[in-house]
Amino acid sequence: MSNNKTALVISAHAADFVWRCAGAVALHQNKGYDVTIVCLSYGERGESAKLWKQGGCTLEQVKADRRKEAEAAAKVLGAHDIQFMDCGDYPLELDKDKKFELVDIIRKVQPTFMLSHSLYDPYNTDHMYATNVAMECRMIAQAWGHNPGEKVLGAPQLYLFEPHQTEQMQWKPNVFLDISEVWEQKWAAIQCMRGQEHLWHFYENVAENRGNHFRRNSGGQAGGRAATHAEGFQAIYPQTVDEL
Repeated sequence: MSNNKTALVISAHAADFVWRCAGAVALHQNKGYDVTIVCLSYGERGESAKLWKQGGCTLEQVKADRRKEAEAAAKVLGAHDIQFMDCGDYPLELDKDKKFELVDIIRKVQPTFMLSHSLYDPYNTDHMYATNVAMECRMIAQAWGHNPGEKVLGAPQLYLFEPHQTEQMQWKPNVFLDISEVWEQKWAAIQCMRGQEHLWHFYENVAENRGNHFRRNSGGQAGGRAATHAEGFQAIYPQTVDEL
């Protein structure tokens, strides 16, 4: 069994982790973490318009295509593992058994930190539902009375990655992660997502803009790090520190 630190991404649809935290996945893998990605759905109904427009597709064919894209992206990023729960999308719904399945994954991974969506998303309620599930399952995984005898979860930070229209989502980043050294990996992973090619350059611009924010908040012209690309996150739980 690996003694590496671990991280867990909970992605509503198969492509979400690529746009929003692929840099974090690649960077932490390079730092010796084992990063596990869980896709709650394939995004087969609502996130695959390009495939449906081609005509002649079945739901299972679209799922298979989106799975191949996500697996290819995860491989480019060097992710330790990617899992697909196939809970369906639009709407995304997990019953109690599916939630307990996610709890089992969380306990097995024992993540140092977790990543998921913004708390609010009026354009895509699957996203905010995924984060509510992530918080609920984090809570259950901490409960000593849930499957007594198993190793319970500690208190991993939950970072919310950047939504598509931040000003509409009440998402406020308080962490910027420099992903300059792994940008080419993220860009290659983005290009694996051929079902949503219209988003490629949007998220390239987001990474460049967040690189600017990283530079400014790390010291700017007075000595800030020359980051070219970054990802923004909103931490949910308090940080515990010994000094500031």
